[in-house]
Amino acid sequence: MKEQTSFSRMKSYNRSRILTAIRSRGPVSRAEVAKLTKLTPPTVTNLTAELIEENVIFESSSGISKGGRRPILLKIKADSRSIIGIDIGVQKVRLARTNLEAEVKERRLVEMPDSLDAASFSEWIGEVTEAFIREIPEEAPPLMGIGVAMHGIIDHETGTVEHAPSLGFRHVKLKQSLEKRTNQTVIVENDAKTMALGERWFGAGRSADTFLCLNIGEGIGGGCIIDDTLYHGADSLAAEIGHMAMERNGRMCSCGAVGCLQTLASGEALRYQAEKLAEAGTLKLAEDQRDGAGIFSAAENGDREAVNLLMEAGEELGRGLINAIHLLNPPLIILGGGVAKAEDYLLPAVKRVIEERALTERAAATTVVTAELKGEASLIGACTLILSRLYDPDVHE
Repeated sequence: MKEQTSFSRMKSYNRSRILTAIRSRGPVSRAEVAKLTKLTPPTVTNLTAELIEENVIFESSSGISKGGRRPILLKIKADSRSIIGIDIGVQKVRLARTNLEAEVKERRLVEMPDSLDAASFSEWIGEVTEAFIREIPEEAPPLMGIGVAMHGIIDHETGTVEHAPSLGFRHVKLKQSLEKRTNQTVIVENDAKTMALGERWFGAGRSADTFLCLNIGEGIGGGCIIDDTLYHGADSLAAEIGHMAMERNGRMCSCGAVGCLQTLASGEALRYQAEKLAEAGTLKLAEDQRDGAGIFSAAENGDREAVNLLMEAGEELGRGLINAIHLLNPPLIILGGGVAKAEDYLLPAVKRVIEERALTERAAATTVVTAELKGEASLIGACTLILSRLYDPDVHE
């Protein structure tokens, strides 16, 4: 039995290597797949035949001959499967159905009701998900599963929301309730970590196997990819950059501590500073314009105080990132989320602080970019949670 299990795992591993080679290099010949994976040609021939039979890959065209027959090229059959991604925000929930290349086929935006407790939230999100599944066209390819991105501390192994501070939830068994409701495989992950996955597969991290990704919205979340693997740490707390202690006597954070980075450089921090300046009469913004979007708009229209607010937030963010650089030394940092839209004001300030405070010239030159997937990163990353099972079946075991 052990020998059979070992063979099965090896076969699964070889299939994932073949699929990864085809995804990253396709259209590609069987001979090239064998070279890339270091598998024998007979193994590649047998396993690709299985994958064609399962409708996961297909023979797309003939390649250029180097003498002899023209090679048949293989490609992922993107529309052979469907995936549902759900991005649960503080006020809204976004749902999307994608194919195997993360191309969105349908999407839906739903306002979250007020005053949901943990139990009513589980019931409500189950109803919303079921309704979305019912709307999928009958002719759509089969569903592989549902990936869920949500803020807070998520136990990625059990799919339990241990703490979602902005919603006031604790110990919500989201994976369990959604799987029971939909009869689908469900994977639940922190939204900043799904953002990192989305950027690794389809965005600014495509060519990097190690990087740090920040989701800068009302708060600041983080995800860290190390050697092509999402790093969680001992208790899924890895890369919680927003709760890095920055000030001994700072403002109270939503987590209950004082002086966290997100009290200085998040959307909430911008609003707090804007309110102070408005009260002092130095910022001429209407009350409903004192959020990140309103401040960015004012800066674009030449408001000097708004520009200063964004640049100061960038400096605080840079202080947090130099700590992360000295701790993790990532070659790449990706900034995503709503606040990152103000990259023209944030990035110069961030880079200036890093250049001034880095220990070495190479650390000072750490690449800092904004997310290519923009506001879609967490949603696409949620789909990638399921997609990754196809390429590495053991990744969420």
